[in-house]
This record gives sequence, structure tokens and C-alpha cells, in this order.
Amino acid sequence: MLDKVIFPADHDPRVSSLYALNEIDARAPIETVWKLLVEAGSWFEHFPAENRISILGGARELGPGTRFTRVTVGFAMSCRVTEHVPMRRLAWSTTVEGDETGSTAYHGWVLTPTATGTHILTEETLQGPFYLEEIGRKAPGALYDYHQTWVEGLAKRAEALAGYSGA
Repeated sequence: MLDKVIFPADHDPRVSSLYALNEIDARAPIETVWKLLVEAGSWFEHFPAENRISILGGARELGPGTRFTRVTVGFAMSCRVTEHVPMRRLAWSTTVEGDETGSTAYHGWVLTPTATGTHILTEETLQGPFYLEEIGRKAPGALYDYHQTWVEGLAKRAEALAGYSGA
């Protein structure tokens, strides 16, 4: 059984407004995939939609407690890393800047070594009226599709860096 994201109680998928789980196997070492995950300022290289990331405090990589901002699907967000287990787990909590409804998100990644590389799993839960309206009602399925594009791009980039040609 593969590991899953460890959600805080208020973001358990069973009580969340929206939830997505995406996973893929990459023919790349876990070290390569991890490096791509923690270098948030370079996410756009494998996922062009994530091209407005700023790690606060001068850090180059996401680490325990790191704060960062991002603009996702046109909305400014403040994030804080809540789980950081090198080569295995990365998660952050998110609030939407200027959102008066108190909507929040929790996004986690779990990496598992396999015989041929790395299993990549990501899960995200969204809570509150902002997300329900902007994503749930206006774009059903968008959260899953967004993350599927992300995991596929991450796997492809990791494989390229590892020298895997797909043959």
C-alpha cells in the first residue's frame, strides 16, 4: 500500500468542499523528483501554469515552515510548508489573499521509490465558499485536471533529467 497525504482534521477529504488525488510513475530517481518539487521557483519549467512563485525570506528551496506566494489560475495565494520529509513528503497550507470567506487549501505530495524510479502522488483539499464557487461550480473537474497536468509534467521533466528517453 502506498502512502497518502496526512491531512489536518479540518482538511480531511471526507469533510472538504473539493478534493483531488493524482498519481503517476516516473522513470527517474526519487532525488531528481524531490529536487524539482522543492525548487518551487522553477516549477514553471515542467508546469507552465505555476510561473509566479516567490519563496519568501531568500530561500532557494522549500523547507520546513517556508513561506511562499504564488498566483494560481489568476488568484494570489499565501502558502506555508507544513510537512517536509526529504525525498518522501512535502505539504503546504494555502490561503487566498484578499478572500474574506476564510477559504483554505491543503496540498501534499508523497514520493515512493519503485523498482523503476519513483511513484508520485499528490492530493489537495479545498475548503470554503471561495473555492466552491471559483473552482467547484465554475469549473467542475478543474482541480483534478490541473494536478494531472502537473504530475505528468513533473514526471516527464524528471525522466528527461535522469536521461530516460521513453524507449
